Amino acid sequence: MKITSVETILLQVPYGIGGGPMAIAGRPATKLTILLVRVETDGGFVGWGEAFGHGVAPATKQALDTLVAPVFIGRDPTDIADLMREAQQNLHLFGRNGPVMYALSGLDIALWDIAAKRAGLPLHQLLGGTRRTEIAAYASLLRYGEEATLVANCRRALAQGYRFVKVHEVSPALAAAARSALGPDIPLMMDTNCPWSPGEARAAARALRPLDLYWLEEPVWPPEDHRGLAAVRAEGVPIAAGENACGGLQDFRRLCEAGAIDFAQPSVTKIGGITEVRKIVALAEAFGVRVAPHCAYFGPGYLASVHIAATLAEAVPLERLFMDLETSPFPPYTDAAGGKVPVPQSPGLGCDPSAELIDRYRTHPPTVTQ
Repeated sequence: MKITSVETILLQVPYGIGGGPMAIAGRPATKLTILLVRVETDGGFVGWGEAFGHGVAPATKQALDTLVAPVFIGRDPTDIADLMREAQQNLHLFGRNGPVMYALSGLDIALWDIAAKRAGLPLHQLLGGTRRTEIAAYASLLRYGEEATLVANCRRALAQGYRFVKVHEVSPALAAAARSALGPDIPLMMDTNCPWSPGEARAAARALRPLDLYWLEEPVWPPEDHRGLAAVRAEGVPIAAGENACGGLQDFRRLCEAGAIDFAQPSVTKIGGITEVRKIVALAEAFGVRVAPHCAYFGPGYLASVHIAATLAEAVPLERLFMDLETSPFPPYTDAAGGKVPVPQSPGLGCDPSAELIDRYRTHPPTVTQ
């Protein structure tokens, strides 16, 4: 069996966030950008992947169309490990972090979708199996920057059935407002997106200790400062990091060896796909570090994250961006009814994107590499 084509499809889905500024990573945004990767084979199997994502998606698409996809045409889609090893090595001069790696991630997810469809099994069965039929999700609130909107959305998340909540704020006072709104029994995470020097982060961690955070996420700039992150962890607040550890397995090895994290957060659409995440799961287990996949997206990468989370030895809540999407891309899996997400049981990722979704939200005709 050979890969005959790789197709990239850029979607933009309108969304709301319940008030506050409409922005992702500090960039104004009223639509969620999703980059789909469709891989077709001469054996009749089609796999779907997702390459990161949001504001960088157009650059990722360009890298995929012009540089990465041609490497895979005519190759055996079942030889995933060797294909990805070879592609990463041959393309490493163009960046081990950024659009090229994101493109490889999307292709890898699509290849695993094909592998599971060929086997007639849901992906989680190929990854080790699970007894879980659903996973608790956490409401990953966007950054509002002011108390009233933050509190309102904390309460809205509770009303929707979420029993884990994450805020994207940098103010301990706003985190305290969230804790007050949620009460003492709801696990609260705080994702700061790398704002502080190690010294500033240590001071913030001390101020946050009374809030009993489930974890403090990425408090240190730059994210590669693993020693600095370890010093923050020594302040007694659990630390989560890894969505920017795009050096893959070796970057996570350094995080673990530094004693910097309690929760490893590989991002399947950024880090090299499912193939690389599997290695990181094994590494984290060896170091006694829990894995909580980063999942700030809603395409096939989201589905892959559900399958990965379902296989983990220790259950962790799954990230679900707290957005009101105009259309749920992969219902019911991209919904979190009662704060829980069902684990797909159909072959592959368990759900292909509908033609209606693609026709309605694509930004321009798909690009096909043959």
